[in-house]
Amino acid sequence: MKRIEILKTYKIYIGGQFPRTESGRYYTVNNSEGKAHANVCLCSRKDVRNAVVAARKAQGAWAERSAFNRGQILYRIAEMFEGRKIQFIDELTQQGQTKKAAQAEVNMAIERLVYYAGWCDKYNQILSSVNPVSSSHFNFSSCEPMGVVGIIPDQQSPLLGLISLLAPVIAGGNTAIVLASVDYPLCAVTFAEVLHASDVPGGVVNILTGALQETAPTLSSHMDVNALVTSNLGNEVNTPLQVAAVDNLKRYFDYKQDWNNSSAQGLHFIGDLQEIKTTWHPIEQIGGATSSY
Repeated sequence: MKRIEILKTYKIYIGGQFPRTESGRYYTVNNSEGKAHANVCLCSRKDVRNAVVAARKAQGAWAERSAFNRGQILYRIAEMFEGRKIQFIDELTQQGQTKKAAQAEVNMAIERLVYYAGWCDKYNQILSSVNPVSSSHFNFSSCEPMGVVGIIPDQQSPLLGLISLLAPVIAGGNTAIVLASVDYPLCAVTFAEVLHASDVPGGVVNILTGALQETAPTLSSHMDVNALVTSNLGNEVNTPLQVAAVDNLKRYFDYKQDWNNSSAQGLHFIGDLQEIKTTWHPIEQIGGATSSY
């Protein structure tokens, strides 16, 4: 008798845990042959709100980590990712990619994590400055994380597009809520399993699956989300999200990129999600010498 195949249920990732969606709903993802391949959670607005709470709770401690330690953690993600390359390649091919394209995407995703791991303890020195002023003060500008960042990656680049947006967000001390590709969500949840096995604290990255028309408006209008980052969604999706983001003056970045291009990475992806804090420090003149206090 032929055995009935047990389809894997890909759960969401919130606060370092893998809960089922609050609504109990799911949808079925087919493979490249049109056959049922997996069950995926269909998230609700409540799941988005739960993810924001988890991200906010984790943000302060993550921002206070040393930059060097954040770099170590991103490199650890790349290490764990390397050990599961075959699984990611298989999932991409099951979703319609050729094996050669899948291998290239997985390799570039790992390299991109290593690239941003290297920036963690360097971007602040480059983006910060000592500013000239005419008064008796020192004036310094330095970077601080923006806070909680919503991410809606390129829906046709389910792995590399996600990592290309997520890595600079967390490298800069922010926490994230990711809305995975609707049609190709498998790699996003498998990547959550990689995060869970790495040193990433719970809540730093939260990954949700399901229909964007339900989850994206909630994320863009949420008053405790500081920024929203999207890629290649098109104006018909982006415009309503930008309007919803206005209420709390949420920063909004829409990157139109081919993420398979080796140049689709850089310091500006970290810098966009930083606030610049300026500090004035008085100078005291003592007997012709200058000192600060």
